[in-house]
Amino acid sequence: MGRRMFAAVVPPEDVREDLAEFLDVREGLRWTRPDRMHLTLAFLADVPERILEPLEERLASAARGVDPFECSLAGAGAFPHPDRPAVLWLGVGEGGDALERLARRVRDGANAAGAPPDGKRFTPHVTLARPPRDRSALRWLRVLDTYRSRRWRVDEVELVDSQLLGHGRRPLHETVARLPLGG
Repeated sequence: MGRRMFAAVVPPEDVREDLAEFLDVREGLRWTRPDRMHLTLAFLADVPERILEPLEERLASAARGVDPFECSLAGAGAFPHPDRPAVLWLGVGEGGDALERLARRVRDGANAAGAPPDGKRFTPHVTLARPPRDRSALRWLRVLDTYRSRRWRVDEVELVDSQLLGHGRRPLHETVARLPLGG
Protein backbone atom coordinates (compact mmCIF):
# COMPACT_ATOMS: atom_id res chain seq x y z
CA MET A 1 0.00 0.00 0.00
CA GLY A 2 1.33 3.43 -0.98
CA ARG A 3 1.03 6.79 0.66
CA ARG A 4 -2.22 8.69 1.06
CA MET A 5 -1.70 12.21 -0.32
CA PHE A 6 -3.49 15.23 -1.71
CA ALA A 7 -2.62 18.37 -3.64
CA ALA A 8 -4.24 21.53 -2.32
CA VAL A 9 -4.40 25.28 -2.20
CA VAL A 10 -4.07 26.47 1.39
CA PRO A 11 -5.58 29.87 2.21
CA PRO A 12 -3.28 32.26 4.11
CA GLU A 13 -3.21 31.97 7.89
CA ASP A 14 -5.21 35.17 8.47
CA VAL A 15 -8.02 33.94 6.19
CA ARG A 16 -8.14 30.59 8.01
CA GLU A 17 -8.07 32.31 11.43
CA ASP A 18 -10.88 34.69 10.43
CA LEU A 19 -13.02 31.76 9.29
CA ALA A 20 -12.23 29.89 12.52
CA GLU A 21 -13.36 32.91 14.56
CA PHE A 22 -16.59 33.03 12.56
CA LEU A 23 -17.19 29.32 13.29
CA ASP A 24 -15.98 29.30 16.90
CA VAL A 25 -19.06 31.05 18.33
CA ARG A 26 -21.38 28.59 16.60
CA GLU A 27 -21.88 25.66 18.94
CA GLY A 28 -23.22 22.26 18.02
CA LEU A 29 -20.61 20.98 15.58
CA ARG A 30 -16.92 20.13 15.73
CA TRP A 31 -15.42 22.61 13.27
CA THR A 32 -12.29 22.06 11.18
CA ARG A 33 -9.23 23.57 12.83
CA PRO A 34 -7.58 26.43 10.90
CA ASP A 35 -4.35 24.46 10.35
CA ARG A 36 -6.37 21.82 8.44
CA MET A 37 -8.36 24.16 6.17
CA HIS A 38 -7.53 23.75 2.48
CA LEU A 39 -9.02 23.48 -1.01
CA THR A 40 -8.26 19.97 -2.30
CA LEU A 41 -7.33 19.90 -5.98
CA ALA A 42 -6.70 16.14 -6.17
CA PHE A 43 -6.92 13.33 -3.61
CA LEU A 44 -4.39 10.55 -4.23
CA ALA A 45 -5.35 7.52 -2.16
CA ASP A 46 -2.43 5.23 -3.02
CA VAL A 47 0.87 6.78 -4.12
CA PRO A 48 3.68 4.23 -4.49
CA GLU A 49 6.98 5.37 -2.98
CA ARG A 50 8.80 4.81 -6.28
CA ILE A 51 6.79 7.56 -8.04
CA LEU A 52 7.09 10.30 -5.40
CA GLU A 53 9.81 12.15 -7.32
CA PRO A 54 8.08 11.91 -10.74
CA LEU A 55 4.79 12.92 -9.07
CA GLU A 56 6.36 16.02 -7.57
CA GLU A 57 7.94 16.89 -10.94
CA ARG A 58 4.63 16.47 -12.82
CA LEU A 59 2.72 18.52 -10.22
CA ALA A 60 5.39 21.24 -10.31
CA SER A 61 5.01 21.40 -14.09
CA ALA A 62 1.22 21.54 -13.76
CA ALA A 63 1.45 24.41 -11.25
CA ARG A 64 3.86 26.36 -13.46
CA GLY A 65 1.25 26.22 -16.24
CA VAL A 66 -1.21 28.38 -14.28
CA ASP A 67 -0.53 32.01 -13.40
CA PRO A 68 -1.13 33.19 -9.82
CA PHE A 69 -4.71 34.40 -9.29
CA GLU A 70 -7.03 36.01 -6.75
CA CYS A 71 -9.33 33.83 -4.68
CA SER A 72 -11.90 34.22 -1.90
CA LEU A 73 -14.20 31.96 0.12
CA ALA A 74 -17.98 32.35 -0.07
CA GLY A 75 -21.11 30.25 -0.40
CA ALA A 76 -21.98 27.21 1.70
CA GLY A 77 -22.95 23.69 0.71
CA ALA A 78 -23.28 20.11 1.89
CA PHE A 79 -22.23 16.75 0.48
CA PRO A 80 -24.02 14.65 -0.61
CA HIS A 81 -27.22 16.63 0.10
CA PRO A 82 -28.38 19.23 2.68
CA ASP A 83 -31.10 16.87 3.97
CA ARG A 84 -28.56 14.14 4.84
CA PRO A 85 -25.20 15.90 5.04
CA ALA A 86 -21.94 14.05 5.51
CA VAL A 87 -19.90 17.25 5.07
CA LEU A 88 -20.62 20.96 5.44
CA TRP A 89 -18.38 23.15 3.32
CA LEU A 90 -17.59 26.68 2.24
CA GLY A 91 -17.10 27.29 -1.45
CA VAL A 92 -15.17 29.78 -3.53
CA GLY A 93 -16.38 33.27 -4.42
CA GLU A 94 -13.67 34.67 -6.66
CA GLY A 95 -11.18 32.42 -8.45
CA GLY A 96 -13.37 29.40 -9.14
CA ASP A 97 -12.50 29.16 -12.85
CA ALA A 98 -8.76 29.41 -12.16
CA LEU A 99 -9.05 26.76 -9.42
CA GLU A 100 -10.86 24.44 -11.84
CA ARG A 101 -8.11 24.95 -14.44
CA LEU A 102 -5.44 24.30 -11.80
CA ALA A 103 -7.24 21.19 -10.52
CA ARG A 104 -7.52 19.81 -14.05
CA ARG A 105 -3.77 20.30 -14.65
CA VAL A 106 -2.86 18.82 -11.26
CA ARG A 107 -5.10 15.78 -11.82
CA ASP A 108 -3.64 15.25 -15.30
CA GLY A 109 -0.13 15.48 -13.84
CA ALA A 110 -0.92 12.99 -11.08
CA ASN A 111 -2.38 10.56 -13.64
CA ALA A 112 0.68 10.90 -15.86
CA ALA A 113 2.95 10.15 -12.88
CA GLY A 114 1.00 6.97 -12.06
CA ALA A 115 -0.97 8.29 -9.06
CA PRO A 116 -4.57 8.53 -10.31
CA PRO A 117 -6.81 10.90 -8.33
CA ASP A 118 -9.98 9.59 -6.73
CA GLY A 119 -12.13 10.48 -9.74
CA LYS A 120 -14.70 12.56 -7.87
CA ARG A 121 -15.99 15.64 -9.63
CA PHE A 122 -14.03 18.73 -8.58
CA THR A 123 -16.03 21.11 -6.40
CA PRO A 124 -13.78 23.78 -4.89
CA HIS A 125 -14.49 23.88 -1.15
CA VAL A 126 -13.09 23.97 2.36
CA THR A 127 -14.53 21.24 4.58
CA LEU A 128 -15.92 22.85 7.75
CA ALA A 129 -17.60 20.00 9.68
CA ARG A 130 -18.97 16.47 9.50
CA PRO A 131 -22.46 16.76 11.03
CA PRO A 132 -24.77 13.93 12.07
CA ARG A 133 -26.31 12.55 8.87
CA ASP A 134 -29.77 12.19 10.36
CA ARG A 135 -30.38 15.98 10.57
CA SER A 136 -30.96 18.55 7.87
CA ALA A 137 -28.18 21.07 7.38
CA LEU A 138 -30.37 23.86 6.02
CA ARG A 139 -30.13 25.94 9.22
CA TRP A 140 -26.33 25.65 9.20
CA LEU A 141 -26.13 26.45 5.50
CA ARG A 142 -28.10 29.69 5.99
CA VAL A 143 -25.60 30.77 8.67
CA LEU A 144 -22.48 29.63 6.77
CA ASP A 145 -23.68 31.31 3.59
CA THR A 146 -23.28 34.72 5.26
CA TYR A 147 -19.48 34.33 5.48
CA ARG A 148 -17.18 36.06 2.97
CA SER A 149 -13.39 35.96 3.23
CA ARG A 150 -11.03 38.61 2.03
CA ARG A 151 -9.38 38.06 -1.35
CA TRP A 152 -5.92 36.54 -1.42
CA ARG A 153 -3.38 35.64 -4.08
CA VAL A 154 -3.01 31.94 -4.84
CA ASP A 155 0.61 31.44 -5.80
CA GLU A 156 1.39 27.82 -4.90
CA VAL A 157 0.07 24.27 -4.59
CA GLU A 158 0.97 22.12 -1.60
CA LEU A 159 1.53 18.38 -1.91
CA VAL A 160 0.46 16.91 1.43
CA ASP A 161 1.09 13.49 2.98
CA SER A 162 -2.01 12.42 4.94
CA GLN A 163 -1.44 9.55 7.38
CA LEU A 164 -4.43 7.79 8.92
CA LEU A 165 -3.93 7.33 12.65
CA GLY A 166 -6.83 5.05 13.58
CA HIS A 167 -10.58 5.10 14.06
CA GLY A 168 -11.94 8.41 15.33
CA ARG A 169 -8.64 10.26 14.99
CA ARG A 170 -7.97 12.93 12.41
CA PRO A 171 -5.27 12.17 9.83
CA LEU A 172 -1.85 13.69 10.31
CA HIS A 173 -1.07 16.15 7.50
CA GLU A 174 2.48 17.04 6.48
CA THR A 175 3.35 19.26 3.52
CA VAL A 176 6.06 17.50 1.51
CA ALA A 177 6.35 20.02 -1.36
CA ARG A 178 5.35 23.59 -2.17
CA LEU A 179 4.93 24.05 -5.90
CA PRO A 180 4.85 27.66 -7.19
CA LEU A 181 2.36 28.79 -9.83
CA GLY A 182 3.42 30.50 -13.04
CA GLY A 183 6.63 30.25 -14.99
